Amino acid sequence: MTLLRKNYPHIANPVGAYVHSVQHNGLLYISGMTAFGTVAQGKSMAEQATEIFHQIANIAQAENSSFADLIKITLFVTDISQLSTLRDVMYQFYGENLPASSLVEVKSLFSPEINIEIETLFAVNPA
Repeated sequence: MTLLRKNYPHIANPVGAYVHSVQHNGLLYISGMTAFGTVAQGKSMAEQATEIFHQIANIAQAENSSFADLIKITLFVTDISQLSTLRDVMYQFYGENLPASSLVEVKSLFSPEINIEIETLFAVNPA
């Protein structure tokens, strides 16, 4: 069994005991991503989600995948009332390639300037 654990230079290094992604058996697991350390930190949920989706897209592309290969997405949000705005952002990135999805409202995330965290699972195309 081969697991490929990886961090990416264009994304802030993890501050905890985890890596940005783990690849195994044609699947790419991307850790919960936030806007922490980016220009979107402290901004609206839509701005943070957009930044996070750009990070996720960059990781997927680096691993020969794309939003067309998105299998599952899990979103943790601090304000469920922002859902319609969040959906608009989501459709901009994966359009009709709808994944399985979970949405969880949480009291808070690790920083008061962070209002959304997104983790994803992608299929990886052979190189």
